[in-house]
Amino acid sequence: MMTPDQRAFWDRFCAETGHSGEPFDVDQFGDSEALADELLGLVLIGQKRATCALARWYEQPGARFPESGDLSIILDGRGKPACVIRTTSVEIKPVREADAQFAWDEGEGDRSFEYWWREHLAYWMREAEREGFAFSEDLPACFERFELVWTGGDDFRLVKPKGNCLPRRHPMARQD
Repeated sequence: MMTPDQRAFWDRFCAETGHSGEPFDVDQFGDSEALADELLGLVLIGQKRATCALARWYEQPGARFPESGDLSIILDGRGKPACVIRTTSVEIKPVREADAQFAWDEGEGDRSFEYWWREHLAYWMREAEREGFAFSEDLPACFERFELVWTGGDDFRLVKPKGNCLPRRHPMARQD
């Protein structure tokens, strides 16, 4: 369910672009206000063009995997809509099959595979502990690439990227 601000943002996007329909997702990247703003900044400068989440979140009732062409609203750390992205490709494969090109496309940290692997494993281990499941490198993950398609011309404060960038929260996360 979108907030009134999110609905107004989406309606404006539709009016300005001629799109009809609903967004696939309305969410932020990361799991904190500061991190969401940092990762949003990377999206807005074109550096972050991918995200990865464990497939289990898309297998929940009422959820589905993203598909090429899906449009999503990305929020800042306070839940304010900031941009619309379009999914360009999706691969479902085991976490262990991540590669250096995907790490680069995620645009986080120093963009190396080593950084990506270390930070994502730490994130998924915390997620597993919090959600009560056993993490394994064999778990399937959704490797999603996207492009920035619309910002609405709003002026967003870009946060200089620093370490500890994490993947977008799972699609079933609450947006308060």
